[in-house]
Parts: sequence; C-alpha cells; structure tokens
Amino acid sequence: ESTDRSPWLQVDLQDRMEVTAVATQGRHGSNDWVSAYMLLYSDTGRIWKQYMLEDNVGRLVGNVNPDSVVHHKLSQSIRTRFLRFVPLEWSPSGRVGLRVAVYGCAYRSYVADFDGRSSLLYRFNQKSMSTVKDVISLRFKSRQAEGVLLHGEGQRGDYITLELHRGRLALHLNLGELQSSSARMVVTLGSLLDDLHWHSVLIERFNKQVNFTLDRHTQHFRTKGDGDSLEVDYELSFGGIPLPGKPGTFIRRNFHGCMENLYYNGVNVIDLAKRRKPQIYSVGNVTFSCSEPQLVAATFQSSSSSFLLLPAPALIQEDLSVRLQFRTWNPDGLLLSSPLISGQEPRYLILQISSGRLHLTHQTSALKMSEVSAGQRVNDGLWHSVSLNTRGLQIIMILDSEPASTIQLKSYLQPKDKHYFGGCPVSQNDSSCLNPTMAFQGCVRLILVNNQPVDLLSVQQGHLGNYNQLQFDLCGIRDRCLYNFCEHGSRCSQTWSSFSCDCTGTGYSGATCHNSVYEASCEHYRLAGSTSGYFSIDPDGSGPLDPIQVYCNITGNKVWTEVRHNSSNAVRVRGSTLQKPYVGWFNYSASSEQLKALVSLSEHCEQKIISLRYGTPLSWWVDRRGEKRTYWGGFQPGVQQCSCGLEENCADMNYFCNCDADRVSWENDTGILSYKEQLPVREIVVGDTYRLGSEAMYVVGPLQCSDDKFLWNAVSFYQAASYLQFPALQVELSLDVSFYFKTASPSGVFLENMGIQDFIRVELSFPSAVTFSFNVGDGPVVLTVKSPVPLNDRQWHWVRAERNVKEACLQVDQLPLRIIETPPDGHLRLQLGSQLFVGGTATRQRGFLGCIRAFNMNGVNFDLEERAKVTPGVSSGCAGHCSSSAGLCHNRGKCIEKSSGYMCDCTNSAYGGPSCTEEMSMSFERGASVTYIFQEPFSVIQNRSTTVLSVPSQYSKTRDNMALSFQTTQSPAMLLTVNTLSQQYVAIILARNGSLQIWYQLHKENRPDVFSPILSSLADGRLHRVHIQREGKDVFVQVLFFKKYTLSYDAAFNSMKSLTLGKVTEVANAGSKGFIGCFSSVQYNHVAPLKAALLNRGSSLVSIRGHLLESNCRALADLSTSVSRLGKFLEINTKEVGKDNEHREDNSQPDSAVIGGLFYHLSLLHFFICNSQ
Repeated sequence: ESTDRSPWLQVDLQDRMEVTAVATQGRHGSNDWVSAYMLLYSDTGRIWKQYMLEDNVGRLVGNVNPDSVVHHKLSQSIRTRFLRFVPLEWSPSGRVGLRVAVYGCAYRSYVADFDGRSSLLYRFNQKSMSTVKDVISLRFKSRQAEGVLLHGEGQRGDYITLELHRGRLALHLNLGELQSSSARMVVTLGSLLDDLHWHSVLIERFNKQVNFTLDRHTQHFRTKGDGDSLEVDYELSFGGIPLPGKPGTFIRRNFHGCMENLYYNGVNVIDLAKRRKPQIYSVGNVTFSCSEPQLVAATFQSSSSSFLLLPAPALIQEDLSVRLQFRTWNPDGLLLSSPLISGQEPRYLILQISSGRLHLTHQTSALKMSEVSAGQRVNDGLWHSVSLNTRGLQIIMILDSEPASTIQLKSYLQPKDKHYFGGCPVSQNDSSCLNPTMAFQGCVRLILVNNQPVDLLSVQQGHLGNYNQLQFDLCGIRDRCLYNFCEHGSRCSQTWSSFSCDCTGTGYSGATCHNSVYEASCEHYRLAGSTSGYFSIDPDGSGPLDPIQVYCNITGNKVWTEVRHNSSNAVRVRGSTLQKPYVGWFNYSASSEQLKALVSLSEHCEQKIISLRYGTPLSWWVDRRGEKRTYWGGFQPGVQQCSCGLEENCADMNYFCNCDADRVSWENDTGILSYKEQLPVREIVVGDTYRLGSEAMYVVGPLQCSDDKFLWNAVSFYQAASYLQFPALQVELSLDVSFYFKTASPSGVFLENMGIQDFIRVELSFPSAVTFSFNVGDGPVVLTVKSPVPLNDRQWHWVRAERNVKEACLQVDQLPLRIIETPPDGHLRLQLGSQLFVGGTATRQRGFLGCIRAFNMNGVNFDLEERAKVTPGVSSGCAGHCSSSAGLCHNRGKCIEKSSGYMCDCTNSAYGGPSCTEEMSMSFERGASVTYIFQEPFSVIQNRSTTVLSVPSQYSKTRDNMALSFQTTQSPAMLLTVNTLSQQYVAIILARNGSLQIWYQLHKENRPDVFSPILSSLADGRLHRVHIQREGKDVFVQVLFFKKYTLSYDAAFNSMKSLTLGKVTEVANAGSKGFIGCFSSVQYNHVAPLKAALLNRGSSLVSIRGHLLESNCRALADLSTSVSRLGKFLEINTKEVGKDNEHREDNSQPDSAVIGGLFYHLSLLHFFICNSQ
C-alpha cells in the first residue's frame, strides 16, 4: 500500500534451509522496481537479523528496470526459515515492485536446548583423556550474556573452558602446569552474542598451536603451560560446570540457550544424548528442540527524532509502574518522559541516560526538581533492566540488580494518559513531552506499563500509539570496535553510529592513529631545524614497528644516528674456557626488527669495536641474525683479519691481528665494523682466558648510521608514456602515500592503482591543483587542494594523501589540509589490483613529466632509482642544485632552483641569511613584549553535499610544535604564551627559582597541566634551546634531554588568537614580570613571530610594546659566561692577593693586571650593549 510506512516482502521457506544466494526483479510490464534493499532473516519470523555484505555494509544493490535479474551470491550462507526483503530505494517514476528468488539447499541439524540449570556430560571410557590434536565445533544462540558452553580439566593443571562473558566468547586453554597464576591465557572473540541468533564456533588445536574461529573471524595463538597435550579427567561438560568447587574450577553461570551440531573430535554429542547413549549423562532439563522466546525488540534509529508514544493503561491501585530493557552505546539519551497532571506549571517524570549513568528526575517546575541516579556505565552495549514504581509518596527506581534508588514526594504523583519513550516529537506544539537531552539511540524490549506488556506488533501496524524513526522486530546494535580499526595499540570507543580512536601514548595520530608523530630519521629532524639531542624516530612511519629513541648527532651537513646499548664501558674477561666461554650480551634501545628498519633506511652504518688481549684468547662476535663472525674492523666478512692486517702495521707481521701474536703484553685491535647487513653486534664471545696470563678486554661502541638513502631517492620521467611499476601493498583499511615532485608540465598522474571497481589516483590535475581520487565501492570521491601559485614552477613540492575507514585527507606543502569523512555505513575495504603505477597509468595516458623523490606508502620506502635502471623513459636522479642531500638550506628553509644556481626561501624558518642559518635575535628590556596575531584558522566548504574541511596544517587540531632559544639572568619570567578565543593557552615560563615550567590550559573549567622538565635554574646567562611538540595528550619536551608527558585530557586549540613573547597579564604570576634578556629563533608550527617582528614592524599581525633591540643571543651568552668565569677567578685571586699583601705590600703588579683585565671585559660588554642600542 502507498500508505505503508515501511513495506517489505517476506518469504517462508517452511523449514530452516541453507540459503546461498538471492535474486530480484521488478514488476513485469510496469515502471516499478526496487533499486536497493535490506535483507533480514529469522528462525521464527519475529526476531530478525540483518545480512551484512561486509563488516559495515548491509545495503544490497537491486534493479534498474523491471525485467532484468540481479543475483547476489552470499559470501557466507545463512541458515534460516524466514527471509524479509526491505526496500530502501525504488523506481523514481513508479512504485515498489519486487519479485524474488531464493537459492539454497536443505539443512539438517541436531539441536539441544539448555535452560540455564542444565548440562550434558560426555564421559570418557578411561580415567582421563590425553589428546595432542583436538577439533571442537558447534553453533549456539544465547538468551544471556553469560554462560559456560564447554568445560574440562585435568589433575596436572590442564583445562579448557569456552564461555560467554559480557556478550563475548572467551576461550581459556592451558596445557600442563603454569609457572604463575598470572600466566593464564584467555582469548576473546565476538561481541553482542546474546542477540538470540546463531553463531558458529570452531576450535582446532595441534600441540600448542590453536585456531579459534567465531563466525567469519579467526584468532591464531599458542597455549601456555609446559605440555603439548590436553589431559582432561573423566568428562567434558557442555552447557555448564555441574560440580563447581572441583580443584582449579571457577564458578560461572550455566549456558541459557540452544546449541546445534556439537562435535568433539568427530563425536556428535547431541545425537548421542538424544539417543540416550551411555557416554552422555544429562544434568537437569535438556530438550532437543530450540524454544524461541518472544523477546521482540525495537530499534530507535535517530538521536534527534526517534520516539514512541504509548497510551497509559488504567492504573492498578493508583500506582504507576514502568519496566523495560535497553541497550545502547550512547552516553546520553532519553528513555522515558511522562507528563504529570499539574496546576499552572507542567510537571514531568523523566528517565534518561546522562554521561553513562541512569538518572530519574521528578521536575515540578523549571527550577525545582528531585533526582536520583544509578549505574556507572549503562552505555556498554549490554542489556540493562530498569523499573519505575510509585508507592505512596515515593518513586522507586531499580537498575539491574542494584539497590533501589528512591525519590521522596511531597504529594501524590498523578500521571497523564500517555508516555513518551526514547524522545519527543519534533513538531511538539504543546508541553506534553520534555526532553532535556538527545533522543535515545539504541534497542528497547519488554516494555511494561502498569504491569501490562506493550505489543510492539500492534504499534508497528498502527493499532496502538504512534512512533517515528523506529525499526521493529530487530535490535540493530553493532559493535564498531569489535574488529578494531584503531591502529598501533590505540583504544577504541564508540557511539551508536561511529567510533573514535584514542592515540594517547602510542606515538601516532590521526583518526585511526595511523600516522607517526615522529620523523623517519635524524636527517628529517635536521631539515626541520633541530640540533643534536635525543629524539624518537620512526623508520617505518605508519608501519607496524614502534618508534625508536636515538641520539641525533647533527653537525653541519653530516647527521649521525646513534643507538646505544647497555654495555658501553670496558669489560675485562678472565677464566673462560672453550667449553664454557664468556658471552657478553648487548641490549639495544630497539628491537631487532626496529634496528633492521633503521639500517635499511640508512646509506651507511658502522660500529666501533676495541679488542685488547693479553696472550691469545680465542674470540668472536655474533651479528644481528645470530651468526658467528670472526672478522674484525676494517675487513669484509669472511676475511679473518683486523685493521692492522689491512694497513700492514701489525705488531708481529706474521699475524693479521695484533692480538694473535701471543705476546706477554696487552695488544690492541681497534676497528670499525661497517658491513651494515650484519650490524649491530649482538654478542661478544671470549674463549680460552683460563690460561695463566691470558685475559681479554673489549669495548663496543653504539650503532651509528648516517644518510637517509630514501629521502633523496629520485627519478626523472621524460616520456609521457613511461611509468614505474611496483607490486601493490596491502592497503585495504589504511592507505597513506607521500612524495616530493617538481615539474614544468601543467598536469600528470603521480600514481594509480586500479581494481575491478575500486581505485586510487593522485595527480596534478591543473598547474595549481593536486587531486586525490578513490573509490571504495560507494562511488568516486575527489579531494582537491588548490594552490594560489602554480605548482609546475620547477620547484620541489610535497604531497601526502591518506584514506582510512574514518576519513580521507590531502595535503600539499603547507597549504590547507583537505579532509572528508567517510560515510558511517559505507564500504570499508579498498580492493585494488596487484600493480601500482608511479608516474603514469596502465593505459599510458596522462603520464607525469618531471621528478619524483622520497616516495613512501604505508611506511614502505620505494627504491625509485633502482627500478628506473630497467625502465625506458625514466632515469635515476633529478637535475638541479636542490635535488641532493647536500643540505643547502637549513632550519625549514626551502631550496629554490634558479637558472644560474639556487636560493634559500626562509619564509617558514625562524632563521635568516642566505642558507637560513643566521639567528634572528632580539633583546627585551623590562615590560617589553611581541604579540603575533593569528589569522582565521579554518573554513568549511561544501562539496557534493559532503562537508569538506579545509584546515591549515599549522593549526592542526591537537598538534603543537614550538621552539625557542633564550638567554636571561632574571626569574621569574614569562617566555612564550599562545592564547585562543576560547580561553585556552599554552605558556612557557621560568619559575622564581629559574626552573622551566610548561603550562597547558586546554579547558577553561579545569586546572592547567603543569610540567617541569628542568628543575635547575636556566636563568644563568647561558643560551638555552627549548623544543616542545604536542600530539593529542602527549607532550614531548627537548631541553637538555628528551622527556615525555601526558596531559590529563585532550582538546583542540580552537580559534587561535595570539602568540606573545615577554610580558602578558592573562597567564600565571610570571606574566606580570615579563622577560629581560634575549630571544632567538622562535618558531610556533610554521609561524616565526620574532622574525616577523624584526622584518615586518608595520604589519597588522605584529604588535610590539616596550623597548626591543635587534641583538645576537649567542654572543651575549658567550660574553656573559666569560664575565661570570672572570668574576669567579677575580674573587679567588683577590683572596689570595689579600693574603700576599700581608707579607709583601710593594709587589702589586699582578693584581693590577687582573683588575685591568676585568675592566677591559666590562668595558667590552658596555661597548657591545651601547652599539646594539
């Protein structure tokens, strides 16, 4: 009927069948067809479940005309009796028209029903059963979130338990004795398994290796314990643990629901039980047909407009009673709003979820109310029961099995004749419904009003009450965190319609914590303007390996990455034998996989080794792969010589190592191990030092690597039809790609990968625009970044594109970041072809002409130069001064190609000069300050009805990167403050004792987080460099050394206002003191405020107060240090001179020289300051 609010076509197969495919057609000879539909299935015709194509997609594509047939082969067959086809879209020129066909076969099952107090015992023929291999399979559907499906145990400590716990399936398995109780292993799969639908379980074990499968998802793991076989005594129990209290058992609820096709190592347990075979003992009431409860649920779909209006049945004994069960993920939502009979002001009884707790409110006026609350986290996705009852002058609320909560009334409650569940009508003109929160989004069942059950079928058919945005006969809840799309160990949280990832403490950022917050190498830190110090690097970027903490030794254009170990001091060895040699282990601050990634990323790696031996003890070292190496520094593998043998200067020319000469003296072999595929040294082994006078000593230095070989790995494309072809990576759920390019062409494809329907493509679509386009199955999505200047200017430009299950984004240089959110119920997995094309397409059209370098996808660096050697139309390298690792421009400076050379663009650098190396310094007198005003941080642009955010990268939501150098002798002092229009701030101050403090105020209602990375005084006249990086809750501070802190909460810096150096009045007590001293090279993200003040004094973005002087902080600091040392020297010598004068008053020449020297230095200081003025 045209008035039907939710039409559907239902098919009864008369018995449970195994359905493998469906097909649809429109109505013959008409303009009626269904173009998209939802497929539901049920055993009873009352409790339905939606068939899902993927983990996220339940929408099936239908017809485009009335006569063609569209088949859908089900990826997983479904066993059901009833099918329901629910149209979602249909012919725009007609009505709903649907013919269906169902394909499948008969399905046979052996079913047992457990009532929560029963079980089946499978008893062995002998006292115990010991198995090396086990296969257990079954299907179940449960009425409860708790219950034991399988249990067995043995005397020696073996056990196996399969149970439901909080709606998840947990497998406890142990073979033999455990070293400690904390070693118990539990593997959990699934969620929301108390949905009254069938689920398949398969457990396969061989020795310690186990495959644990639930429905379509498998977990592989190894068991704990000291055995390889599972030894179970007497029996296995199914459905519960009949005798709790046996050694090693733990009391759990028995299973309440149905099992079918239960097999243990080929034995059909239910068939044996049904035929009353002696191996099976039945405990309690086990029946062999599945009873179906009438727990019909309704899904409230919208958080803004869902509601259910029910008339109130007649009161029994004048007491109001409401009961219901609910489940949801949302922390807020209205469950019940009941208007009350009142005088002038309306009164309400309101039951709502607020911040995860259940609140009952009796509101008698806009300002007067009584309230009680219960529960801690009722938005956990589980079913919860709540009941409300009035008894005299009391309203009693009971949640689950918690103690009752009571509201005392001043007068008797008089409810009106209706109740609103879940929300209020949007077009409510009267005051009969009040909703102080959002509408409920979740499932509700077993509604009873005044002890009378509500027939939801009558509501659906329009015979009872009214509703909006409800789906009947099914609970549409989904666990979006079940198959965790949050990467790198981040935590997933969810609401009804979406999920989010908490990246705190992971070292990664982004919607799914995919992106590393660290640079890939020390070379990247050098290009970003960092100096030597401890840093975290992530050689594989967004790949699976964790970041590594290293020391970056940055000197000029050479950068060394040092990974240190636990044995840096000299080790002396005596008393070892060949049978029991001495073994020295080296534990590095990185795993073997991390070290391998670092070595692979580096052009050169080395490790210094010093070996001193007295006598001739036999020794060798073990490499990264665990292989024995007998060569030493200076030679290649396999050559058993030392560096003195290479240089022909050994102490005894008959040997190739000094230590082989068997001299009665200490002999030294020192060299550099540089065959990087075998580094680092894992062990040093020393053999025969047991002989009289024989001993050894060794020192192994840190692993040192230099030159990021992929950062400048470049190729030139000089034929439009050419491309580089690589095997495609696994990028189904997360894809990120980054590279640099330079070109003179107006357009060209940087990369492309085509699947049958899905694809990804990044291209220069116009001279001033880069486009990232892709299709995951929901239609093409296009993101474009437009530049105000042409990008085909023969200069290097950086591109990064990312797509994950939450969003897609595109960034070019420092232009605004483009972000588009993925549809919440769209396709998740990107199905691409096996070949990735770089610099062109498979059709050889729209190829790129120019250079590409540093090409990286999902943390994998592509060796473009190596592939170019065998590819026509492509050559290794790229012409120009700015195409190498020479480091022509520093401190964020950008190298610009010129016809006769190059120049450095220092716009985004806090430094100046030809190479962006000259410090921009300014001396501040008392009360002086510089304030930089931020421009508008972001704009919102509509694109094809989908919101696309354009966010400047320097104002990333939860990211800060700031650095400054300062020199002062005054404290307290305010160094730097960043403010927002929403009263957020970050401040860097010197406390009264000169220690450094960092203040973060991200929420005006909470206390600020305060960190003190340096407790000693920095007001010592020396030049200090502070570098702070924030990623969400994580704050990384580098001063004298590296430290990491965690904020108490995460928040975005919204509506950036200003950055101030020196005196402010808004933040902390130190703000009024200001700053007296010198600032240098101040950077906040991509803003250089001090440089802007020096070069743009008339700009509206910069405000200067007080007396400021262009200066040189480093020279001031050096001079201050010299004067301080001279003062101490003078003080010491003055005391000595005083003593000498008591005996010799005529000799004053040395003192005059000292005092004269002091005056000279003080005069020089005065001269410097005057000239600065």
